[in-house]
Amino acid sequence: MKRNFLILFLLILVFSFKKQTNNLINLSGTTVSSRFLVPSDFIREKVENNSFAHFLRELPLKKHGSEVYLYNKKLKGNQNAHIAVVDKSILSVDLQQCADAVIRCRAEYLYSTKQFDKISFNFTNGFKASYIKWREGYKINVAGNKVSWVKTSKPDTSYAGFNNYLKMVYNYCGSLSLSKQLKQKSFLKLEIGDVLLIGGSPGHAELVVDKVINPKTKEFKFLLLQSYMPAQEMQILKNNEDLKSSPWYSSNINFNISTPEYNFTKDNLYSFE
Repeated sequence: MKRNFLILFLLILVFSFKKQTNNLINLSGTTVSSRFLVPSDFIREKVENNSFAHFLRELPLKKHGSEVYLYNKKLKGNQNAHIAVVDKSILSVDLQQCADAVIRCRAEYLYSTKQFDKISFNFTNGFKASYIKWREGYKINVAGNKVSWVKTSKPDTSYAGFNNYLKMVYNYCGSLSLSKQLKQKSFLKLEIGDVLLIGGSPGHAELVVDKVINPKTKEFKFLLLQSYMPAQEMQILKNNEDLKSSPWYSSNINFNISTPEYNFTKDNLYSFE
């Protein structure tokens, strides 16, 4: 009798979880916008097809239930932080951490739309690493805290050359440099492509990859992407503070934004110029 009751209880739990999951998650969805469904009474804001927002909404995802792997092909210790894994390969070295994931998404969008002159990130010491300069055949020489451009090769416009540029950026940029380069903004003006960011050693950065709004109440909800330490696959985060709405985060919070592996406040929102 007890065994039958236990089986029935487990079946109810599974059914309840499946029902909740199906309410907000399309298991067969292959992108951010097709995997995560819009909560009741909300709508997705319209974005331009060529925009950063559209690029982030269309990020490819691995199949539902995929685990997060580190750069060394080992499993991440905490598998309870994410709801989905971005389907993009990562380097086999410990480089693509939190701020680097933000940098990668921004740079890959600009590269895909041929806005090469806008791909530029400041090193922690303030040096401006411009991709357009790199494409011309210049490389960056680092000697202690002194950084300079050196003409070393013919112009390189290849995608492989672009990735070599990003490796250099990952080495010398981080949450601290991003906090100096990006512009702080009001949380109430949050948009797709904005960054929750605390600069430091270590700091952390998470990228807003989708947003929906309630036309009547003006409440908005958003999705967050992160990488972490050590370097690992990019992932869409759960909202462990509100499992009913997870993975969506709501604007109807007091001040703190608690994410699975880091805590922010509403004052920690930044945007690219």
